[in-house]
Amino acid sequence: MVLHEPEQPGNTGAIGRTCICAGASLHLIRPLGFLTDEKSVRRAGLDYWPRLGVREYDSYEEFLACHPEARIWFLTTKAHRTIAEGDYRDGDFLMFGKESAGIPEEILAANPERCVRIPMVPGERSLNLSNAVAAALFEALRHIDYAGLEKQGELHRLSWNETDMKRVL
Repeated sequence: MVLHEPEQPGNTGAIGRTCICAGASLHLIRPLGFLTDEKSVRRAGLDYWPRLGVREYDSYEEFLACHPEARIWFLTTKAHRTIAEGDYRDGDFLMFGKESAGIPEEILAANPERCVRIPMVPGERSLNLSNAVAAALFEALRHIDYAGLEKQGELHRLSWNETDMKRVL
């Protein structure tokens, strides 16, 4: 997950928590609208934040130099294709822009084949950044059969009844 110039620490903290649960790393491209050691980032990320291997870069160009073979998907409300139409692979990056302006149009125009959007009703501007990240991340993971994630959950006190499960499935 790549955040290009994120502005709100609460969103970034929540995104960090989502990344931990999804087995994704978090890359932040400066300038940031906050310090990553701020209490608000840690509060939103709860006890997950210290386990998140966050990497920071001074610019988009530095990010590209550090990941020259990267396949990056650019999430933008301006894209013609939806997130369901992406051809995601394990190891791909999903990039989101800052809350107030999105990804710079120069980056989008240079990468039209990798720009995708989350479908929304006409006339609405955008989802909250942390919600958009969760939607796109889990759609990309669905395309690779949730590689590395648990496929079945367990109840805490009871167990699933085999007969009932067959009816549900």
